[in-house]
Amino acid sequence: MPIIQRPYYLERLVAAKHNGAVKIVTGIRRSGKSFLLFNLFKEHLLDSGVSPDHVLEVDLEQADLTLRHPSELRKYIEGRIVRDGKWTYVFIDEIQMCDKILRSDIDVERLHPDYRDNAYLTFYSTLSGLKAIPNVDVYVTGSNSRMLVSDIATEFRGRGDVVRVYPLSFAEFCQTREPISDLNAAIREYLMYGGLPECTLREGEPAKRDYLRNLCQAIYMRDVEERHHITNTALLGKVFDTVMSNIGGLTNPNKLANAIATSGGIAANNVTVSKFLDYLESAFIIEKARRYDVKGRHYLDSPVKYYACDTGIRNVHMNFRQYEPTHLMENAIYNELVRRGYSVDVGVNTISTTKKGIREKRQYEIDFVVNRFSERIYIQSAWMIPDEEKRKQETFSLAHTHDGFRKIVVTGDPYEKPWMSEDGITFMGIVPFLREPRNIETL
Repeated sequence: MPIIQRPYYLERLVAAKHNGAVKIVTGIRRSGKSFLLFNLFKEHLLDSGVSPDHVLEVDLEQADLTLRHPSELRKYIEGRIVRDGKWTYVFIDEIQMCDKILRSDIDVERLHPDYRDNAYLTFYSTLSGLKAIPNVDVYVTGSNSRMLVSDIATEFRGRGDVVRVYPLSFAEFCQTREPISDLNAAIREYLMYGGLPECTLREGEPAKRDYLRNLCQAIYMRDVEERHHITNTALLGKVFDTVMSNIGGLTNPNKLANAIATSGGIAANNVTVSKFLDYLESAFIIEKARRYDVKGRHYLDSPVKYYACDTGIRNVHMNFRQYEPTHLMENAIYNELVRRGYSVDVGVNTISTTKKGIREKRQYEIDFVVNRFSERIYIQSAWMIPDEEKRKQETFSLAHTHDGFRKIVVTGDPYEKPWMSEDGITFMGIVPFLREPRNIETL
């Protein structure tokens, strides 16, 4: 089976060595977190001259159950550290499987509810203790539905360095398909089955579908249900169904609740739907994009857009009934932009027009307003531009931003190389956009 290199994430781990923080590799299940740490990063360390006995590995999913006790885990690791002044690297897989143990010296009932968490031993105390040992560098992975970024930020307060791992980018996906003779087939497969590494490496469409179906039903949704003690699993599934059938469409909890009640016959209210959306987003199953007024320079609270973290997960949840390349390409563009480290919003451009002597203001959408530091790019997704009328339609909101930031239209033609129109708008196909980051950074 071919090895898929993840140079972007590997470089981040290498750069974070010895920085005094616990390195937390997180992201959606089966995105390659464990392989990145226990294979690719370990290989880097060994190639750099680190002795194998200075790399300590613990997989809490497979390890002796006693190691799930925070104190026992710490003692086990401390007993294996070679104290010779050289760096020891500690890898812990599935850290969230550490048990939450009530301390025997504290009466939890006598504590104020706001402080009762302090009465328990958790993996946070274990990691803090290991981090304090000289020449010990700590790295952990965690299943995102149990070990969330919000938890990490609260507990570590600047002492944790989070590396978010995404499913394979299209460029990484192409590593497993070289040489590629048919770009149309390659992009169709990627949009259909997504970029989860094991799915990408499976042979044949039935095997890919079975893998995604089992992953979605037996792991992703069950994890969310268990973490948040959800009993109304039918409503959770319906919320996910409705969001996935409307990726890239403007919505809000109230609209979703009405749609669920109308189409599914399930009672729903906007408060519960909003909570379920937060749970799915916190688990990295979906991503939310807010609307930004490019002229007013402020965010609009509602409605918003949701995208699937992986198009394969979206499609399997829809039982592969709605293969819509227009929306799936938009989803893939969004995922690629956030993977590259951009802040991505949905643009709103209010434009005044005069029709039959009547002046009116209308809001026009820009698919993505992309920001990183002082850099901004406007990006429009257009599967097909068959004629001049369609081209004007797709570029109207871009042409009326009246600023000097770059403007790009990404089309569904995988062979369309980047080119610039007379009005300064760059056009490029989906494959050049996905495979080469410099195509949007240098034009």
